[in-house]
Amino acid sequence: MEFRALKVHGAFEFVPETFPDDRGRFTAPFQESVFASAVGHPLPAVRQASCSTSRRNVLRGVHYTRTPPGTAKYVYCAHGTALDIVVDLRVGSPTFLAWDAVRIDAARPTALYFPVGVGHAFLALSDDTVMAYLHSGEYVGDHELAVSALDPALGLPVGGPGELTVSARDREAPTASEALDRGLLPAYATCREIEKNFGYVASPL
Repeated sequence: MEFRALKVHGAFEFVPETFPDDRGRFTAPFQESVFASAVGHPLPAVRQASCSTSRRNVLRGVHYTRTPPGTAKYVYCAHGTALDIVVDLRVGSPTFLAWDAVRIDAARPTALYFPVGVGHAFLALSDDTVMAYLHSGEYVGDHELAVSALDPALGLPVGGPGELTVSARDREAPTASEALDRGLLPAYATCREIEKNFGYVASPL
């Protein structure tokens, strides 16, 4: 498995080896030893696993969890193709409001790690795109927040709104600037403290 750091501090891309044969193919999208070597700590305890299925041109996000409690996330594409996007929403982070985008698909099942306080969005590039998630916390509706993936100030590579299928919640989400003014964005220092409570100390910048 190969890995690289993304433009958002603490976020990583992992590319596992794939083994095809006449039956199909096999891959392991997560390996603890590689993850710990890259990130500097083991994957936080998994409290929930979930998945979503999306049609082509469905845009989801930018989603994040109120912090505290905060949630880290490990994401991969089990079927189809998507443009997966990580956005740093942590106020005070050295990469605040930076983003990175990675094309992921089931044939080359790249996985992304999102640390606490970092936002997640993706654009489905094919029908029946299945995204699988491992979360460090269970879903609580009141804790789930979003900023607009169509915020022109962020400039995410997702196309124009007329081309996309977006939920009412995501379409009505505030811009990053509006969320900042309302005090909805997590503090970087708080995110780091929560990560320490996972049982490890996050590596320094």
